[in-house]
Amino acid sequence: MVIEKLLNHLSKTADGQLIDATGLEPALYWDPSIASLEEENIFRNDWVCPGLAAEIPNSGDYLTYSIAGEAIYCIRDNLGKIRSYSNVCRHRMMQLLEGSGSTSRVVCPYHAWTYDLNGQLIGAGHMERSAGFEKKEICLPEIRTEVWKGWIYVTLNSEAESVAKSLEPLSKIVSRFGMENYVPVVSENHTWKTNWKLLTENFMEGYHLPIAHKATVGSWFPVEKTKFPSETFDAFTYQTFMKTGAATYGQAHPHNKRLKGEWRNTSVLPTIFPSHMYVLAPDHLWYLSLRPKGVGEVDVRFGVALAPEVDADLSHSDERANWISELVTFFEHVNTEDRKVVEGIYAGSRSSFAVPGQLSWLEREIHDFQKYLASRLAKKFL
Repeated sequence: MVIEKLLNHLSKTADGQLIDATGLEPALYWDPSIASLEEENIFRNDWVCPGLAAEIPNSGDYLTYSIAGEAIYCIRDNLGKIRSYSNVCRHRMMQLLEGSGSTSRVVCPYHAWTYDLNGQLIGAGHMERSAGFEKKEICLPEIRTEVWKGWIYVTLNSEAESVAKSLEPLSKIVSRFGMENYVPVVSENHTWKTNWKLLTENFMEGYHLPIAHKATVGSWFPVEKTKFPSETFDAFTYQTFMKTGAATYGQAHPHNKRLKGEWRNTSVLPTIFPSHMYVLAPDHLWYLSLRPKGVGEVDVRFGVALAPEVDADLSHSDERANWISELVTFFEHVNTEDRKVVEGIYAGSRSSFAVPGQLSWLEREIHDFQKYLASRLAKKFL
C-alpha cells in the first residue's frame, strides 16, 4: 500500500537522529491521500493562527479565516474579548463576512439575517409565518479561541491542550521582546502553487538564506551563529540567529530598554505547528500563516508589525508612510524569493527522479517538523 510505505519512511526518519536524517519522500507532498489525512488529523485537531490580536483592536473589528475548509471569522466583542464563529448564516448557508473590517453587527448579504457581536441572531425579517421560529434559539456556532502573546489561535478541537500550556517553553524565549505590543502595519493574502509542508520547511531553515536570499536578507546572517534548543517540543520548534551590523532591519531601536547584550541584534524564528511561523526581531516581526488548498496550492497570510518604540518614533516623522512602504516592499521581495524556490521544489517533487536527500545541521527544524508529522499521521495510521 503506497500510503503505508510513505508513512513508514516518515516514521523511520523522524525516529532517527538528525545526523542520519533525510527529507521526506516526494509523494508526501502531492499524494491526495496524505492531504486527506492531514486535514483530519492535523488541521481539524491542532491550533492555527488567523493573525495578530492587534489587527482587530476595537469592538466590532473582525478578520476572516478558514480551518480545514471551514469558514470562520474572529471578532472583538463589546467587552473587548476576541471570539470566533462560523462564517456561515444559519438560514441559507451564505457566508457572512469577507476580508477584514469593522461592524456593529453581522448582517447576511443574502436575506439580511442579523447577528450581534456574540453570534446571537437578533434580526430575521418575514419569518413570522414560519412555525416555531424563535430568534433567541439561533446562534452562530462558536469556535474555540485563545490569545497568546498577542497572537490569535483557533481550533476545531474542544479537547486540544491550551495554547498557553503547549507553548509555555517558548514563552521563556520570546517574552523578553514584548511582541504582544508590536504594532501591525500590513496584512496580505496570497495563493502559492506549492505544498504547505514545503513552505513550512523552507521558512524554518537558514541553510538557503545566503543563496536564495542573497539579494535581501542573506548577507546579514552569519549562519554559524544559528542556535537551536537542546530539546524538541511537540507543538513548536525554533532557532535564534544574529544579524550583522550591516543589517537594515533587525537591530534594537535606541529607545528599546527591554533587550540587553546580544539580544539587541538577535532574532527568534519560531514555527508553531502546523502552519504558523514568524521572525521576531528587536525592531519588527513578520509572519506567515498557511492554509493548504489540496496538495498543490496554499493560501498564505502575510503580515508585518513594528516594535512599539519604532512605531512611536515613526509617528513623529513625515517619512512614516515611505519608511513602512520600504519595509513592506522589502519583505514582499523576500517572499517572492521564497515563492520561487518552494514552487520550484513542488514541481521537482513530481519528477520520477526526485529523491529525499540528507539534511544539513542547519535543517534541524525540518527534522523537528518530521517528528510532529509522524506523531499526527504515521502513529495514527500505521
